Amino acid sequence: MRRVGIIGAGRFGMALAQSLAESGTEVLLLERNGALVQQALEVVSESVQGDATSARILEEAGFAECDVAVVAIGSNIEASMLALANCKDLGIPLVYAKASSELHGKILLKLGADQVIYPDRDSAHRLAHTIMSGGAFDLLEISEGCSIAEIDVPDSCANKTLAQADLRKKTGVTVLCIRRLDENPKKPRAVLIPGPNDQVHADDKLIVFGTRKQIDALTGEG
Repeated sequence: MRRVGIIGAGRFGMALAQSLAESGTEVLLLERNGALVQQALEVVSESVQGDATSARILEEAGFAECDVAVVAIGSNIEASMLALANCKDLGIPLVYAKASSELHGKILLKLGADQVIYPDRDSAHRLAHTIMSGGAFDLLEISEGCSIAEIDVPDSCANKTLAQADLRKKTGVTVLCIRRLDENPKKPRAVLIPGPNDQVHADDKLIVFGTRKQIDALTGEG
């Protein structure tokens, strides 16, 4: 069984941790905020309070024993860079990191990230994957058989709130982010971290987590 370490218990990190735990993956979560650490214990078996910018704290938390690490820190670019560098120094085989900008991503790659996630960027390469895989493409394989992918909004979900669509219960897929068109077509899609009462638009893109079978079933229904 793979052991996955997640740094950051924001909405993205928590949703990822919950989905991984439900799929049977061993998850270790590290978060600075004590309240979020306690909340995470309802989802994962190991949730530790600490600062990932400290290599000692990461090692004491058990990240050296992880097969995969995900740096899910959001807006604090310096913290994400230090956390990534510490994960690489610990010898974790695969380290993924989320970038908030092109420059941030380049820096993360220079620091040794095995893959950088750009949830707010379109590309021809991704479009090719979308076409070849029936409307979904892998952003990353986070655990054997489980991926994060971008998909078109299924017809059954359009103009409904996430609570009404209830994709987790119906399909097992978790919605991590929504990518929404700007009023100015020249601007990139905005990235939204949704709550249960946020409505899904028909022309949105959904960043989802699930098994390949679950994602394929969801994209096939639309």
